[in-house]
Amino acid sequence: MSALFASIPAMILLTGLLVAASGALLGTFLVLRGAAMQTDAISHAIVLGIVLVWMMTGARSGPVVVAGAALAGLATVLLSEALARSGRVRMDAAIGLVFPALFALGVLLINLNARNIHLDVHTVLLGEIGFVWLHTHHVAGIRVPVAVLSLGVVLALNAGFVALFWKELKLATFDPALAAAMGFAPALLFNGLLALTSATAVAAFDAVGAVMFIAFVIVPPATALLLTDRLAPLLAWALAIGAASVGLGYVLAQYWDVSIAGMMASAAGAFFALALVLAPGRGIVAQELRRHAQRVDADCRALVAHLHSHREGPERAEESTARALEEHLRWSAQRARRAILEGHDRGLLRREGRLLALTEAGLATARQMMAAGRPHMPGQDPETDTVPLKR
Repeated sequence: MSALFASIPAMILLTGLLVAASGALLGTFLVLRGAAMQTDAISHAIVLGIVLVWMMTGARSGPVVVAGAALAGLATVLLSEALARSGRVRMDAAIGLVFPALFALGVLLINLNARNIHLDVHTVLLGEIGFVWLHTHHVAGIRVPVAVLSLGVVLALNAGFVALFWKELKLATFDPALAAAMGFAPALLFNGLLALTSATAVAAFDAVGAVMFIAFVIVPPATALLLTDRLAPLLAWALAIGAASVGLGYVLAQYWDVSIAGMMASAAGAFFALALVLAPGRGIVAQELRRHAQRVDADCRALVAHLHSHREGPERAEESTARALEEHLRWSAQRARRAILEGHDRGLLRREGRLLALTEAGLATARQMMAAGRPHMPGQDPETDTVPLKR
């Protein structure tokens, strides 16, 4: 065990994993509630809490600093909500008004009162995960990085809070009104979540910085939202993506000799970009395939309606051909061919020489479309206009 804690790479990775796990546990609920940017407000407001605690007690670390910073973060949220409830400004504007003011006040107090001590705004915001192994504490005769200890405690608190109030958090996240009616106090739960976010941000600032903590709180849960819409898998995905970002970021940072924390955040962003493009249900590729299927389905409906309206009479020889689709419907040759192939695949039409004719299934479909007054194909929901992805 002592060899593990003596390993610099292991301590850097462990610190990153603790930050990622803590951020995912809280960020999942913040992102779902649409309150992700509260994290940004909190991460800046903690500067004021830290400097106020130092001015009153002289402490620059420890539980009292964490508590003071957590209260400052919570005060930011409460002030923003009070300003928004006044009706004068929207919530996003309220956040933008409150946290810069509190952050600026914290910076001003540092410049006025803490010029000669090690209480640096740059350290608070950016941190340096590569140096966590330098500041250690003896635990059972083993030198353990202080960042690992503090983040471990915070992670345990976050996990305990989520596990203890899982059902309440779930209901309060998706239906606050019902949660309030059932006596679950959603506002109190949310404030508890924000207080833990403040405490976690303080614990993280020495290692990865408050700004870097924002990335771990928001990006993995936002990525997970592209992959699932169920809460438990969403949380699992967020934890996995955060852990993968830490590992990949560390490897790439060593390879390119760049900022470790910055590369970890960049890796998280890369995972989000991949999910944005390739997520099976909500990714850009999946959405484009769905739109393509809808266009093909609409063309197939139009083709069936066209053939049905010209199935008899002298114009049939002219209208029931692929060329008619190009000349009369002004379709491209590729579009006409695609609609014809789709109709064949569905068993709705057949070829009679150079002519296209509806099968019995095609005639039944056309009659169903005409009776409904809308050209819906079998299996399509007429209420939602959605098209099944699989036939």
